[in-house]
Amino acid sequence: MISGAAGFIGRPLCAELFRQGQAVVATVRSNNLPIDDVENLTISTIDCDTDWAKALVGVNVVIHLAARTHVLKDIESDPLAEFRKINVEGTLNLARQSAKAGVRRFIYISSIKVNGEKTVSGKPFTAEDRPAPIGPYALSKHEAEDGLCRIASKNDMEVVIIRPTLVYGPGVKANFLTMMNWLNRGIPLPLGAINNKRSLVSLDNLLNLIITCIEHPGAANQTFLVSDDEDLSTTDLLERMAVALGKSARLFKVPIHLLEAGAGWLGINTVYQRLCDSLQVDISKTRALLGWAPPMSVDIALRKTAEYFLCSLSDKRKLASKH
Repeated sequence: MISGAAGFIGRPLCAELFRQGQAVVATVRSNNLPIDDVENLTISTIDCDTDWAKALVGVNVVIHLAARTHVLKDIESDPLAEFRKINVEGTLNLARQSAKAGVRRFIYISSIKVNGEKTVSGKPFTAEDRPAPIGPYALSKHEAEDGLCRIASKNDMEVVIIRPTLVYGPGVKANFLTMMNWLNRGIPLPLGAINNKRSLVSLDNLLNLIITCIEHPGAANQTFLVSDDEDLSTTDLLERMAVALGKSARLFKVPIHLLEAGAGWLGINTVYQRLCDSLQVDISKTRALLGWAPPMSVDIALRKTAEYFLCSLSDKRKLASKH
C-alpha cells in the first residue's frame, strides 16, 4: 500500500511496481486523481483518527509518502502543531494500524532535514549522525521517526526509514522548476562563482532504493540516506541543466559575500542558503547494507527532467493557442 500515491514520488512508484507485477493499493486524497492500473482508495484526511482498515486488507508492505511538506511562508498560527497532526500523529496512527493488520514492513520516506540544514566542507551527513532538525517540518519528521522506532520495538513489524536529499525528475516543482525556467528563458544569473557542494537524488534513483527496501533483509529497522552519489555546486548544476535543456547557461560571477549581502537586503536569506550553502550526504551505509548503488547518472537524470519540462511547455503553448 502506498500513501500519497498521486504525488511526485507516489505516482511513478505505483507505475513501476505495477510494471514489476506487484499488487498495489494506492491511497489518494481525491478520487479525481486515480492511479492507472492499481486499486485506488480515497483517504480525505490524514491524522490521528484516520481509518486505514480498507487500505490495509491483505497488505504486507506499507510505503508512507503522504505528508505535510515544507512550507516557506506558512500562514498557520502554530505551524508545528499543523505539521504534527499529519506528519507525526497521522504517521504513527497508520503505523499502529499497520502493525495490528499484520503488515510485515513499513517504509517511511522522511527527509534529510532531520540531519540538519547544511554541512561543512569534508563532513557530509551520515545515517548515524545525531539528528539536528531545524524548523517545524524537520522536527515533525524527526518525531515521526522516533515514534516509528518505538512501535517497531514493540511489534513484529519492521520499519525502514529513508531520508532523501532534494529530489528532482520529471514533474519536479518548487526551486528546481524555477531554475529550469530561468535557464530556458536565457535569464542572466549571478551564480557563476558558487563553490558549494550539494547532494541531490533523481526520482529514478530514489524509486530504485525504495523498491530495493521492500524485500531486502538488510533494510529491516534501519535508516538510510540516499543521493546520486555525485555532489554538485550550484554553478555546476546550472551548467549541466542548461546542457540538458539545449541552452547556454548565462552565468556571471559575483563574489559570495556580495550575494549574501544582497540576499539580506532583499529579505531572501532562505533563497541564498539554498543556492549557496553546502549539504552533502554519505551513502556508504546504504551501499554496504543493501549492496545498492544509484543506477542512473546525474546527466541522464537531468536529461529526462529537461525533456519532460520542455514537453510540458509545448503542451501548454498548444493549449493556449486553441483558446
